[in-house]
Amino acid sequence: MAGKFEGKIALVTGGASGMGRATAIAFAQEGAKLMIADRDRAGGELTVNTIKDAGGQASFIETDVTISKQVEAMVTRTVEIYGSLDCAFNNAGIPGRMGLKVADCSEEDWARVLAINLTGVFLCMKFEIPQMLKQGRGSIVNNASVGALVGSPGAAPYVVSKHGVAGLTKSAALEYGKRGIRINAVCPGFIHTPMLDQALQGGGMSEKQMISFEPIGRIGKAEEVAKVVVFLCSEDASFVIGLAMPVDGGQVAQ
Repeated sequence: MAGKFEGKIALVTGGASGMGRATAIAFAQEGAKLMIADRDRAGGELTVNTIKDAGGQASFIETDVTISKQVEAMVTRTVEIYGSLDCAFNNAGIPGRMGLKVADCSEEDWARVLAINLTGVFLCMKFEIPQMLKQGRGSIVNNASVGALVGSPGAAPYVVSKHGVAGLTKSAALEYGKRGIRINAVCPGFIHTPMLDQALQGGGMSEKQMISFEPIGRIGKAEEVAKVVVFLCSEDASFVIGLAMPVDGGQVAQ
């Protein structure tokens, strides 16, 4: 039986690990051909090889989402290799330094987090949308985080960047919904990823404390987020635009 994305082309930024890798694999399992973009070449190529070993098709392009020319080249190369761009998961992001109050946050950390998490998503859409307009169709999902929906002390740059992603998602969805492009966002809670592991090693919060924030009683899996991204990009979500969807074990329902 053919998958939901047979013959479709999907682009995943931050695809070298975590939710990006899990989503790329989930797309491939549904028949999509993948372009994996990341600054981490070794991790990105591992994702590509994982997909190929399972019988799928995938390519890698080294990309810094804060550099406009590299993002443009990412989209151009995707179309050169595969002929179109049907779906994009704009996932690349960083947490920045956690545990600092607003007045103690450095300007450098503020600028770096917003450049990657927010401007990076803007640049991706800036070049993805024109290609999708040429095709008359397309679906974009941005990775926002539960930090897009609630505040969090000690994480102002991250929270601001993710609130921005949610707002950008809603505005763009309204601009392009009538032209065949659906744009949504996912807002994951605590998810087992290398980024979460780094946070745990940093000692800012223990795993037990993270679980205490989750009404479902556990930390989420990257594959659980991936399934939601794939759903939002599929025709099963054909009437869904401008949604910032929590995938958070009930965190924001409290």
